[in-house]
Parts: sequence; structure tokens; C-alpha cells
Amino acid sequence: MDFDVIVIGGGPVGENVAWRTAAGGLSTAMVEKELVGGECSYWACMPSKALLRSGHALAAAQRVKGVVGGSLDPRAVLERRTGFTSDWDDTGQVKWAESVGIHVVRGEGEVTGEREVTVGGEVHRARLAVVVATGSVPKMPPLEGLDDTPVWTSREATSARTVPESLVVLGGGVVGVEMAQAWARLGSKVTLVVSGDRPLPRMEDFVGPLVVEGLRADGVEVLLNARAAAVEPGALTLRDGRVVRGAEILVATGRVPATKDGKPLVIDDTGLVSGVDGRWLYAAGDVTGRALLTHQGKYQARAVGSAILERSRGSEPEPWSAGQANADHVAVPQVVFTDPEVAFVGHTAAEARAAGRDVKVVDLDIAVAGSSLHADGYSGKTRMVVDERTRTLVGVTFVGQDVAELLHAATIAIVGEVTVDRLWHAVPAYPTISEVWLRMLEAYGL
Repeated sequence: MDFDVIVIGGGPVGENVAWRTAAGGLSTAMVEKELVGGECSYWACMPSKALLRSGHALAAAQRVKGVVGGSLDPRAVLERRTGFTSDWDDTGQVKWAESVGIHVVRGEGEVTGEREVTVGGEVHRARLAVVVATGSVPKMPPLEGLDDTPVWTSREATSARTVPESLVVLGGGVVGVEMAQAWARLGSKVTLVVSGDRPLPRMEDFVGPLVVEGLRADGVEVLLNARAAAVEPGALTLRDGRVVRGAEILVATGRVPATKDGKPLVIDDTGLVSGVDGRWLYAAGDVTGRALLTHQGKYQARAVGSAILERSRGSEPEPWSAGQANADHVAVPQVVFTDPEVAFVGHTAAEARAAGRDVKVVDLDIAVAGSSLHADGYSGKTRMVVDERTRTLVGVTFVGQDVAELLHAATIAIVGEVTVDRLWHAVPAYPTISEVWLRMLEAYGL
């Protein structure tokens, strides 16, 4: 069949591209080999946060005097999680896609020629564009015995029907720390194995230790500077000879783009894949390697859809228009949904300095009226990184209970290049945790 646009991948990124081009009047097909809605809907963002939320809510209540007792019902938590995945049934997602004019093609799609996609031996052609939105897959480490040992990946960790008696988590990234806390709060005996001196090493240096404190408070055994050597059913052997045992072993050592060679498709800010003549091949989301985050992939998807529409009408997307994903370079927000939460956007202080910026760093405890009302003994930290030449923010990090809701203000400040002098006039409501913005600006010297 012929279409104006063919999108390979029916996750949130592919859905956003397809919806945008279909809404703009272009005939659009979306190819999906598994479930329409993709990794985020069924095995990542939604089920993982559902597993975490009940424990966070209980912990938050217990931090306020006057709340007595309380416990989690693991069965109910798992049932709630399953509700968010529609029990791994994509009927509703398919109906939505069809209702907005997207033609859903089941099967594995492969680019087999210029503007040509083959699915199960059937060739489909795109008059305008092919978009690759195939996401990413788990990156498996070179461990002795791994090929012969059934282990969990993020999929099993978010879709398990029962709570394992014990769980070993290998990897100190986002999946590792989130799943360690989720299953510990549901009653599993969890050991987290981190190869470096702290988890979340790409974030500001104070982030990992604070997350470790939270994990240990929930009974998680955290092993730092612990490198794995081999795995077998029920046991992970470290290079120093120690053996860590668990009924299940979760390997959470990162993800790589879902391409044949695991390498990203390099794109420009409109999503055009580099090195392909004719301006017909696009990519968006994890497969580009830019920022392996659902919201950022959807942002790229909106840019790609807009760029295709503009070019179909004979115009070219301008920088910072809907057809270019310029924010990828300056303001990528991320939340780690542990307790304490981590909310981060922009560049770390080290990254900013490495890029040659003259920066001033402001570090503060989150200790304002709003936080003290929010939780008795509230504990949190924040860092603001200011470019002294432009007097604008280039990075902000928050760690603490419920700090995710502070993140969008920081993202707007960075994207909008708002000076600290102008931010001084953005008055935070009292009494909220947002008061920390005023304290950061005061500490900066305003």
C-alpha cells in the first residue's frame, strides 16, 4: 500500500508523529510488531510509576504527625499497576489510532529501499517520509553465564504478578534505583549492586548519596563499587568473590537504540537522518540516542511531524519553531521517581564548566515554610547553576519529597533564557516548597 507517511514503531513517539501527520491531512501508516502504545505504556513509565506510587503515598502520610499506622497491600498495588497497562491489551490504543486516521499495520517493519518499508513480506511505500521510532532495548553486560540464566529485565520487573521473596538488582541507573525501592516497599528483600561509588553518576554528585540514604531506609542493601563477574540462577558473583543471592535477578545496566547494530540514528533538529539523500528518512525518540526519555521522544516526534507537514507545503522549519527540537541541546528535564525524588534539567555544574562556561553554583538545603508543612523533618537539597556571562540558568537539580512538580518552572527558565534578575520578580506562593526559588536567588546574591 502507498501512504504519504509511514512510521515504524507504535510507541508514544511513533503515535505522536503519526497523529500529527494524520491530523495535518497526510495519509499515515504506523507499523508495530508488539503492542500499540509501546514500552512506556506497558513495561516502563506507567507500570513502574504505578508500582512506586502507593509506597510513596504511604511514606508521605507517615511523615506527618497525626497519621497512625498504615501498610501496603501488595496484591492491590499490583492490581492497580495492571489497570494502567490494561492487562497488556492494546485494544484501546488501536481504537484511538484508527479514530484519528492512523492506519495500523501489525508486524516488524524494515526499511528496504528509498521510501520503502517491508512488513512480513508486504511492501509499503511512502510518498513523503519514513519515520523510524523503534525505541530502545536493554543493554546486557558481558557476564559469564548470562546467556544460560533466566533474568529479569525492566519488562519483567514492571509486569511481575507476584512479589519475589528476594531480588538482586544489577545497575545503579534510573531503572535500578526505582525498581529496588518499589519491590522493597512491597516486601521483597532487595540488594542493589552498583559498579561505581554512587548510583545515578551522570547527575550532580550529591544526588546518588541522597538516593542511597532513601533506599537503605527502606531496607535495601546497597553495594557500591561492586562489579559483577558471573550470574547463575539465584546468584550473582562479584569480581571480589562475594556472592549475592536472590530469587530473581534484575539486570538494569542501561539501554541501547533498537537498531540492527545498536547504534543510534544521527539526526538534525528536524529529525532528518544524516547521510541519507532525498530528505525522506526521519527518526525520533530513543533510537536517535539523544535523550532516552519518553517525554523528550514525544517532543522530537512533534517536531518531526511538524517538519514533514511544513515541507509537504513547501516551507522549511525555523529554529525554535514547532518543527525543530532545539531544546534537546539545552533543557532536557528528567525525574527519578524514588523517595526522595530527583528532578533535574539542563547541565550539571561539571558539564557546564567542561563546555567552557563561567558558572556560579548555588547549593542549598530545601528548608522553607512550605517544605516544613509538607512533611515533618523534611529533608532535601537543590543546586542552581548560573552562567555568569548571560546571568541565566543552565542547570537546576532538586532532591526531596515531591520535588518533581518544581521541575517545569526550572525548564521554562532555562528554555526561555530568563535572567536571574527577572526571576527575582517571579514571586513564589507562600507557603509552598517553591519558596526555595527565592532562597536560591538570595544565596546567589540578589
